[in-house]
Amino acid sequence: MATLILIRHGRSTANTAGVLAGRSAGISLDDTGRRQAEEAGTRLQRLTLARLVSSPLLRCQQTAQAVAAYQREDLPRLEEDGLTEGDYGQWQGRSLKDLTAEPLWSQVQRQPSAVTFPGGESLRAMQARAVEAVRRHDAEVEATHGPKAVWALVSHGDIIASTLAEACGMHLDHYQRLQVFPGSVSIVRYTPERPAVLALNTAGGDLTWLEAPTPGTQPGGSAP
Repeated sequence: MATLILIRHGRSTANTAGVLAGRSAGISLDDTGRRQAEEAGTRLQRLTLARLVSSPLLRCQQTAQAVAAYQREDLPRLEEDGLTEGDYGQWQGRSLKDLTAEPLWSQVQRQPSAVTFPGGESLRAMQARAVEAVRRHDAEVEATHGPKAVWALVSHGDIIASTLAEACGMHLDHYQRLQVFPGSVSIVRYTPERPAVLALNTAGGDLTWLEAPTPGTQPGGSAP
């Protein structure tokens, strides 16, 4: 089965300002975020990525560019609307401090599966379109490049956390238990039986083991 590396974009100017950026245009990485993106790129540089997919928003595109700089020039790079940030509707652009006073805030924390943002999308819809996009790309990568292929995506905190929750078999109401920091790397394999979460929210460490032979298999990939 192919291996998926999920990268959250580096810290943005909205993260620093304590603002819920959502899909606001022009939100870029700050100095720390650019360093985090660079570090993610160096972690992946010894891997041969089959595909790099990104949310279309600027902060993710900047992070993806930093990752791509350490890969071959002909690496396929794709934008994926299914990986874009949640549509927070009327909450977009507001300070997190102000949003905590909203009655809906406590429901976002306790029962996100029942939340639809005013003028925006539901968290259920957000998770569903993200998981669909991830599984579609994963199937395409494996069909084209084989079960040893490694590919990566760059997206947003809620998108990655809710995708990981689905992979873990967790109800959406618990997805915020999974912390996904800016610039972090998580790893999933979608096996025929069930997804396997190999790493969560890592900020350092060698990743070349992802291209090593699977323990207990022969070079051809079959069990001895």
